[in-house]
Amino acid sequence: MITNHFSTVFGGLALAVALAAPASAADAPVAGVQREASAKLLVCNVCHGGNGIPSNPSVPIIWGQQDGYLLKQLHDFDKEDRKVEVMTWMTRTLTQDEQAPAATNFARKAWPAKRTNVAATAAPRGIAVCQSCHSQNYMGAVQAEGMTTPRLAGQNYEYLVETMRKFADGERTNNGDMVQIMKGISAADRDAMAKYLAGL
Repeated sequence: MITNHFSTVFGGLALAVALAAPASAADAPVAGVQREASAKLLVCNVCHGGNGIPSNPSVPIIWGQQDGYLLKQLHDFDKEDRKVEVMTWMTRTLTQDEQAPAATNFARKAWPAKRTNVAATAAPRGIAVCQSCHSQNYMGAVQAEGMTTPRLAGQNYEYLVETMRKFADGERTNNGDMVQIMKGISAADRDAMAKYLAGL
């Protein structure tokens, strides 16, 4: 059902873009490829929002996110190291050459303004463990080994708390360090951490 819905959305966007004529015959191949890639990225707006605000708070904000992190997630969805049916399908519509530009496209957009429904709280117990990888201000960073951690500050509470739970329960395993860290943190503390991070 979900796959059929997104196939319909993607098909309609791709058809509309394909009907637009290129500026000249010489530009046709390059313009056609660019329009097709742009159409693919428009499908992302269905869930992640055309203004950077996701349609559902359980969906992560990707506008302004670290591009290295976004690219790793695309690779992980493609290889099914991270399992979300819609994202696996969407990632596989991108060619290998389109994945890095897609990640960069969203990374260069402005992070949306903070939602007002989550108030910042006092720093909860255990939050310092997040700073060791995600930077002092929780904006994400490139680690010494080259891995990029995501921005957590201002991310949707619902997405954060569910992601922490999935790591803790071993449902999400595409980062072994996060699995081990979250297993050692209680559900109550994870909830407090998610609320704090979302409110930044």
